[in-house]
Amino acid sequence: MSKHPIRVLSLAVFVVIGVLLVLWWVGPRGERPEASNGTAGPGATASDVRELRLGLNIAAGSALHAAALRFAEQVGEQSKGKLKVTVFPDQQLGSDDQMLEMARSGKLDLVLTPTAKLSSAIPAMQYADLPFYFTSREELYAMLDSEPGRMLLSKLNRIDLVGLAFWENGFKQFTANMPIRRPQDFAKLRIRTMKSRIIADQFEVLGAQAIPIDFHATYKALADGAVDGEENPLVAIVGMRFHEVQKYLTLSNHAYLAYVFSASKTVFESLSPEMREVIRRNAQTLTVWEREETSRREAQFIETVRAAGVEIHTLTPEEREAFRKALAPIADKFGFDVGYDLLVKTEELRHQRQEGAQAAAGARRPPLVVGIDADFSMRSAQGGGAIYRGVQLAVEEINADGGIRGVPLRVVGLDHATNAQVGRQNLARFAAMPSLLAVVGGVQTAVIADELEDIHRLQIPFLIPWGTGRGLVEHGHRPNYTFRVSVSDSLAAPFLLEHALRVGGRVVVLLERSAWGRSNDEVLKPIIEKLPAGRVEIEWFNVGDAGTEARVRAITGREAGAVVLVANAVESQKIVQAMARQEKTPPVFAHVGLTGGDFWQTTQGALQRVDLRFVQSVLLDDAATNPRFRKFLQHYRERYALGRDEMVPSLIASVHAYELTHMLAKAARQAGGDDHAAVRSALESLHAYPGVLRDYNPPFTVARHDALERGQLRLARFDARGRIVAAE
Repeated sequence: MSKHPIRVLSLAVFVVIGVLLVLWWVGPRGERPEASNGTAGPGATASDVRELRLGLNIAAGSALHAAALRFAEQVGEQSKGKLKVTVFPDQQLGSDDQMLEMARSGKLDLVLTPTAKLSSAIPAMQYADLPFYFTSREELYAMLDSEPGRMLLSKLNRIDLVGLAFWENGFKQFTANMPIRRPQDFAKLRIRTMKSRIIADQFEVLGAQAIPIDFHATYKALADGAVDGEENPLVAIVGMRFHEVQKYLTLSNHAYLAYVFSASKTVFESLSPEMREVIRRNAQTLTVWEREETSRREAQFIETVRAAGVEIHTLTPEEREAFRKALAPIADKFGFDVGYDLLVKTEELRHQRQEGAQAAAGARRPPLVVGIDADFSMRSAQGGGAIYRGVQLAVEEINADGGIRGVPLRVVGLDHATNAQVGRQNLARFAAMPSLLAVVGGVQTAVIADELEDIHRLQIPFLIPWGTGRGLVEHGHRPNYTFRVSVSDSLAAPFLLEHALRVGGRVVVLLERSAWGRSNDEVLKPIIEKLPAGRVEIEWFNVGDAGTEARVRAITGREAGAVVLVANAVESQKIVQAMARQEKTPPVFAHVGLTGGDFWQTTQGALQRVDLRFVQSVLLDDAATNPRFRKFLQHYRERYALGRDEMVPSLIASVHAYELTHMLAKAARQAGGDDHAAVRSALESLHAYPGVLRDYNPPFTVARHDALERGQLRLARFDARGRIVAAE
């Protein structure tokens, strides 16, 4: 035992106190307390404090960093010290990609990420990259702060993030070694870009050569003359000293470098509802301050650039309009990437603002509305987008030909997201539009079937370019307001069964349990009853059924000769992939539903083992023998900047919608305007119409509201590049 116990005890106490002081000084995660931007407040003890890290790639002292520090401070105050946010600028926690992965796995709490870095996982994040798509800063802010912005942020859930708000690094401007005032000024210039298809296409449409170069290598490329110009926000232009090696700056505000403020879903859901609201509220309320601070600093950057001797030009309204017209095809070309749900919502809100301004100014009669009630966001979004394109092409042609007695048409899309209740709400919204001419429906038979009562109560001419259910035009409503150009079940189901029976052996008919499946069942039963017992067997499956693998194994185990498949794109994908894993795979004859989504993109590997054929009304091959279809296809490819050999998404939907819209215009002219009852009657009494698919002579009659006939049906397959071609 020590001879000096008091001295030893004092030394031990001193050591413990020293260790505690060091731990207090260093703080958790190795940070000093003052770097944490908040301490435990009067309402929290040290053990109650939840520490959160916020990572961003921008330098300390930037507008984004200043806003992040304010966020940390306000969260600390409003949570009464229960939340302590530490801000890490300058990629201290890793690159954008690394911080994203950390946040997705719950290892980083909060992150500010450029939308460009999110677009590979969420292509819709290219929304703000669309060049000259937004008429002004104010319009873009209005979109990001309302429903389009909420739609975008909600898409982050699929990658385990919670979207909170859109902050910014500013609007993009052009710099070059020659003046840029017109689209033609870009001809033959070499322009540095980031790696982005939308941005590369933007400059190529203008006649320039897009050259992807790393951001930090851009100054040298400009100085050496390897490229002639570039685009960036002012903060980047000045911060990287691009103005020192460029002679001209064009203030174009042509695109937007947005930053998404998001939280790790794992972390966010571990917080109490009160603390989640503190985080969400402060991220959103600071958005305006962050934008104003960015704008304030941009004014200073402009003076810095001017002082360096750079000539600065602000695009006039006329010059902006010239660029907008030149680059308008970009938004249409990337419609399926960005998402027609976002584009149609933006157009809807834009037209609402315009109509309000026009009404206040006493403008002349507004355009007639062709509404589209379709799925633009869920499993049939590709079909919905293809319908939109078909209507859009026809409307542009009709307007170029004088519209309807001098009144132009415009397209308004509403997304029902495969929900019949939302579809009925959409119909009510369309009916409230005084300038509504007609509504075009979407892919789902079930949705339209539930809307029939409303369609006829509201007396809206309703055009069906896809929904195949027999009851959509054969129903008890009189007068009948539904008209269809599509492959109906009455035609398709017998057609597919006939081809399946030719293979020999027993045929299994797989029907999804829905209004669409029941429609096919009603058509097939009388045919099956005339066949030998057991020759055709009907099996039902539920959408989202977890037993797909077992069901397919049982079918192949019974050595079916062929399968007839009636399923949407998602369920068809599951079934075909399950078949590809079996030892033996019978040929599959499928309905049109699988071409309403990205079936081929997700199933091309399985198609090397499964003999899949499906019904269509038009094929790419038809261009060789049908001049009207060839003209349509050429127009389509030019309008949407599609290469000659590129796949046309859901071609059948675009063609059918195009045909119906031209028939509608012909009926409206014959009716003398937009009276719904008169237009409906005119559709029943149209004379011969020379369409893309065939000569309709006539398209409809009082007794027949289906325009296609059995002779129009074709058996198709996907080729190696995903194009739909003749199967035999």
